[in-house]
Amino acid sequence: MIAVSRTPRYRRWLESCAVYADRRVVTILFLGFSSGLPLALTFGTLSIWLAEVGVSKTTIGLFALMGTPYTFKFLWAPLVDRMPVPYLTRRLGRRRGWAIVTQLALMATIAGMGATNPAARPGLTAVFALMVAFWSASQDIVIDAYRVEILEERQYGAGAAMIVLGYRIGMLVSGAGALYLATYVGWFATYGLMAAFMIVGITTILLNPEPQVRKSRDSIEQERRIAAYLEARPNPLGKRAKALAWIYGAVISPFAEFMSRRGWLVILLFILLYKFGDALAGVMSNPFYVELGFTKIQIASISKAFGLAATIIGSVMGGVIVDRMGILKSLFVCGILQMLSNLMFAVLAVAGPDLRMLTLTIAVENLSGGMGTAAFVAYLSGLCNIAYTATQYALLTSFMAFGRTLLSSSGGWLADQMDWVSFFVVTTGAALPGLLLLVWLTSRFSFGVAARTVED
Repeated sequence: MIAVSRTPRYRRWLESCAVYADRRVVTILFLGFSSGLPLALTFGTLSIWLAEVGVSKTTIGLFALMGTPYTFKFLWAPLVDRMPVPYLTRRLGRRRGWAIVTQLALMATIAGMGATNPAARPGLTAVFALMVAFWSASQDIVIDAYRVEILEERQYGAGAAMIVLGYRIGMLVSGAGALYLATYVGWFATYGLMAAFMIVGITTILLNPEPQVRKSRDSIEQERRIAAYLEARPNPLGKRAKALAWIYGAVISPFAEFMSRRGWLVILLFILLYKFGDALAGVMSNPFYVELGFTKIQIASISKAFGLAATIIGSVMGGVIVDRMGILKSLFVCGILQMLSNLMFAVLAVAGPDLRMLTLTIAVENLSGGMGTAAFVAYLSGLCNIAYTATQYALLTSFMAFGRTLLSSSGGWLADQMDWVSFFVVTTGAALPGLLLLVWLTSRFSFGVAARTVED
């Protein structure tokens, strides 16, 4: 006789919401704040400061290059993943030691940037902005690895939602909050206060434990074999065998391990395409609003402020769905909602400059986008082998960002070739390849979080 659960469905969903009360999940919220805080200080907030003191538009444009470390962070992720920090690694552990280093460096460089005079020496301001971006990208490497390692698989969705929520709050503080402060206390004091806010991340790290994870048996055996092989080589290679074995374990093994999985090329293609339709529509959304006749105030109030709230709610809902349905089903459900939300733009194109329809469109698009992001981040987290978390997650997110930027750049050309209704119908269809790949992956390969079995 088959046992049937007598627990009401709404009770089971409420139990899934309880995942947000777990201390580890709450911890991710504060780390997300620490991760999001530096971003606006090197982009939006900084550009307003530069314009205010009379820096030329050409120079301000060049400051966008200060964001390069975020794109190429996977290049030094192996060092953050494996290299010990003197004293701190021994006292705090691998992840917490690196987190404290990056956060203290951010405090110093953010305060240093605030002490510069961009009107007289914009080059010095640029140097500090680049250092802030570098240490911010490095902090992201550590926090992403810490999040994956400290949570259980069922909590990945909630962790993704909390990192997004904390990140957005951090950007709000260093964006709108910093502009408000600068109006009354000046830029030096504002950047000094923003530097002090990094104490939130430092305190969070110090109050929480180091993840209790070690290498998987497969990774240990793989690195043991290469070390033995190198040590058996004749001099002078033998003298460098230990260093070469370390480089292999830190740099080559993360990529080799991922490429040894069945269907790894299809997985990368799926990562490339899952949010393609969403990105293709998003890249032309603001020009679309302007062409319809909405004012800048209307766009800012509804698209930015209200849209941010909808994204946060969607992220939290996505975390609950992942906990309730699992990662793969959540990806499919949220992916369909993402795809269909693009049709709301087509409806808005027919309706014209109607504020109620704009609000509804933004609500549906950002809500579904937040849900899709939570499920997708949970999926990427599950792809990481616990032995190479920092390197593999940095690689996957860099690949995702690069693909999204490269593919969505064709959006402007497409919009020039057709009317807005046709364009958004095409972007809806652009989401189909990613969903079909997901169906194929689900039917051909079993998905599981990278092995957490350890060598005692």
